[in-house]
Amino acid sequence: PLLSLGVHAALHALAARAPLPVEVTGVPRERLAAPLEAAAYYVVAEAITNVAKYAHASSATVVVGRSNGTATVTVSDDGVGGADPAGGSGLRGLAARVEALNGRLDVDSPRGGGTRITAEFPLA
Repeated sequence: PLLSLGVHAALHALAARAPLPVEVTGVPRERLAAPLEAAAYYVVAEAITNVAKYAHASSATVVVGRSNGTATVTVSDDGVGGADPAGGSGLRGLAARVEALNGRLDVDSPRGGGTRITAEFPLA
């Protein structure tokens, strides 16, 4: 659905297939540039996979927004936290994909406090 219907439909379809409840909010219906849509989808897919495998979470939330020339994708969960980009190739791969589009990836994952992964991409 990503190529034909855009990131809005693709993220909702991804959430529906996830092995835990995932709420998707704020996704603009307007299409983004294809590389940004692909990167946003990849960030969410990888983050949800990590939540399901490692977080022991009961749910996750995906928020996508656009403001001030930036697209932001945030995936949060209520799991065990402790995700460390230095500890595995998955988060490093996510960071590389985001940085390839002049964006940045932030991982906030205190032990016992869930995880929040935020990718920011310039729209220009």
